[in-house]
Amino acid sequence: MPEGDTVFLAGKRLERALAGRPLLRAQLRHPRLATAELTGRTVESVRTVGKHLFLRFSGEVSLHNHLRMDGTWRILRPGQRWPMPAHHARAVLENAAAHAIGFRLHDMELLPTAQENRRVAHLGPDLLDPQWTDEHARRAAAALAAEPDRELGLALLDQRIMAGVGNLYKVEICHLLRVSPWTPVSEVDPAEVVTLARELLLANAWRHEQSTTGELARGRRNWVYERTRQGCFRCGGRVRVADQGHDVHRRPTWFCPHCQPGPVP
Repeated sequence: MPEGDTVFLAGKRLERALAGRPLLRAQLRHPRLATAELTGRTVESVRTVGKHLFLRFSGEVSLHNHLRMDGTWRILRPGQRWPMPAHHARAVLENAAAHAIGFRLHDMELLPTAQENRRVAHLGPDLLDPQWTDEHARRAAAALAAEPDRELGLALLDQRIMAGVGNLYKVEICHLLRVSPWTPVSEVDPAEVVTLARELLLANAWRHEQSTTGELARGRRNWVYERTRQGCFRCGGRVRVADQGHDVHRRPTWFCPHCQPGPVP
């Protein structure tokens, strides 16, 4: 699943490619939106909130979409070959300089721009909100602390607490805190968790490479995430992986038993 910084960067790239130019072609390949007429409108801006994207068009209309597990936006030059089969394209937005193709998008909806917040009102503070304040941090910390017996790894993925953390950052935050992902929330400092989560997303918001170690070389970007073969980047010891959560919320979770004491499955 894309992390909040991935969605943030996708929004910035879309805005850079589309904003300020009229659309020469606009198709929304969804049964409820197939007759929507956006050709000729101008993309005015792109807003991201956690893992949600809003493309704002002239006329106070916004296209809301969510990338979920497999959605992606690709920016192409006119005439450039699409990187995925056409039947995966859910949105096609073209101006004279760039083509933006949304593949495998989810939760697509056109709505008045003034009503965007009703689609994200259930979310906690967005960790990449440009207007982030200490009050946002306090709200997120209070929401995290409200369920002290909950496993930290599960709480980190709850977008109602703070929006933007996905499985990669969940795993890496727990490692940096030196606790098992199955540790109860009551055993960590909620304010420290929120601060660390925001710092990690901010550090990676403007680049494609996601690094939690501060290094960008392949194989050196993460402490334990997907490192069952290489071992823990901190101690070199064995990294284990186990599922955390149930049903649609189940995620593979990497951890180092040596660096991260606490409960395990």
